[in-house]
Amino acid sequence: MPTLKENIIKILLESKKITKEQLEEAIGLQKQKGIPLKKILVSQGFISEEFLLSLLSSQLYIPILHLSKYRFDSEIIKLIPERIAREYNLIPLSRMADSITVAVSDPLNIFALDDLKVYTNCNIDIVLSVEGEIINAINEQYQLKTQQMQHFLDEEAELKTDLILQETGLFKQEDIKLSAVLEESGKAPTVKLVDFMLAEALKKRASDIHLEPEFACLRIRYRIDGALQEVFKIPKANQNAVIARIKIISDLDITETRIPQDGRFKVRFEGKEIDFRVSALPISFGQKFVLRVLDKANLSIGLDKIGFSEEPLRILKEAIAKPFGMILITGPTGSGKSTTLYSVLNQLNTPDRNIVTIEDPVEYQLDGITQVQVKPEINLSFASGLRSILRQNPDVIMIGEIRDSETADIATKSALTGQLVFSTLHTNDAISSITRLIDMGIEPFLVASSVIMLCAQRLCRKICPKCKKPVEIPQSTLKKIGFIDEAKFVTVQRSEVNQGVIPAQTGIQREYDRMDARFHGHDKNGRRELPEAELLPKFYIAQGCKYCNNTGFYGRIAILETVLIDDKIREMIIEKSSLDEIRKYASLECNMKTLRDDAYLKVKEGLTTLEEAVRITTEE
Repeated sequence: MPTLKENIIKILLESKKITKEQLEEAIGLQKQKGIPLKKILVSQGFISEEFLLSLLSSQLYIPILHLSKYRFDSEIIKLIPERIAREYNLIPLSRMADSITVAVSDPLNIFALDDLKVYTNCNIDIVLSVEGEIINAINEQYQLKTQQMQHFLDEEAELKTDLILQETGLFKQEDIKLSAVLEESGKAPTVKLVDFMLAEALKKRASDIHLEPEFACLRIRYRIDGALQEVFKIPKANQNAVIARIKIISDLDITETRIPQDGRFKVRFEGKEIDFRVSALPISFGQKFVLRVLDKANLSIGLDKIGFSEEPLRILKEAIAKPFGMILITGPTGSGKSTTLYSVLNQLNTPDRNIVTIEDPVEYQLDGITQVQVKPEINLSFASGLRSILRQNPDVIMIGEIRDSETADIATKSALTGQLVFSTLHTNDAISSITRLIDMGIEPFLVASSVIMLCAQRLCRKICPKCKKPVEIPQSTLKKIGFIDEAKFVTVQRSEVNQGVIPAQTGIQREYDRMDARFHGHDKNGRRELPEAELLPKFYIAQGCKYCNNTGFYGRIAILETVLIDDKIREMIIEKSSLDEIRKYASLECNMKTLRDDAYLKVKEGLTTLEEAVRITTEE
């Protein structure tokens, strides 16, 4: 198999940019002087450095970055001393967790990269830049403090001048030549840069990719486990090409920059098809793009494997087994409501059912399910679409969101006339959905007759299993936040302690070791009640490591609050009882577990931290 060097030599000859004689002369000089072949080819004038970088980029799949307009971060520059930067002709650009991105002119110098990895104790990612640009950047960035201050003052003065010109109407934005942008967007480096951005997002389990134009660059951020993380910045000069590439693959109008646009595209990654939903929004310095990652594989694993707790899952399964009625899932944006609904639909999707959805937008495209996209511009709203859906003889209807009284009225009547209806609302908890529907103009007796289950959902970050650290939390703190109740007793079995199901606290374990279940307060089955305060689980805190990208968390899990509507709750709705009364009844008589109860259960199972459980269930 030919080596990389042989491949490059072969491509150089095929490009006819250099003759065989010139190449042989360069190789001879390399052996004689011990200078890299790249430097000899450029210094002798046999080939331009730009062409050689383009060749290396295509062979090594490394993007090219022009540093002339790149805005460096002084804190990032400090990561690598000037001596090392000059010795290996490289300069640091950005850092994400334990990975540093550097610009190099010679990507084949593996010794430099190895030394840099040892020195920084970080992984090294590289981009290609012209040697002269790197030298200029080193000269500009590694300079005396007085020069830095003067540069800052000069830059500040220039910025003030620009602002003054802008205020007086003299500031002129750069004209965009569409043909040049189209040509640039199709070039290999731009294509590979966008592909790299998408692949990295999928590797890091990002749910969204944000492309945000700023004054001097295009900022790229990933939303991982619900939190945005800045990944890297692309020079302003490459912004139009990257955005044009996103528009082309999303089938958006490349000439339109004044109004918002929506599109979608698919990629194949590790044998799976991943959908991307694209939203473009005009802002001050260009167009902001948000790419939502939609992985259909998450919907086919079944409700049992999503991570729901046993009791809420049992109630949910009991509700979806009913032939008709309305099931509402509430929660803020990004709480996993749509994923839960799609998972339910996937489970109900059998040949004997006609399932129709109306959504804005259609997120996941599911085989065997009729999906309707809301289009307000042609008067296809949730309400008008729902009327048409009812003429399609549906068994199951999913409404993306109940936003107005008309949609709520049709959904309620659909649930009363034989359809199983699923939808979402934006409320803080499950019981509040009752008030929301009544406020929308639905009569209390219709709400009581149509709704069969209410569910509130949040997504809780799971603690990283690689770096979690045990911690002791005072009982006073636990009592203050309601984690334990001195008056509450928990029934445990002796076998549970022996098997490690119940944490083996020293005092309790000693008690069980010396006691016989028949004579010391246990019943004939070996059960006994103990105060909850004595059965504390192990608590953990998030530290951060390479595995979790130094966040301390890896993945998310759903926490649920479910209420199955019984006859008593129906009576209370019709009688217009307060939400507090309904909530109290559901908690005491229906054994309703609140969002915080379920979050605390995840803490006891060692899946998350106490701090995260409190954060995610605290009402704004």
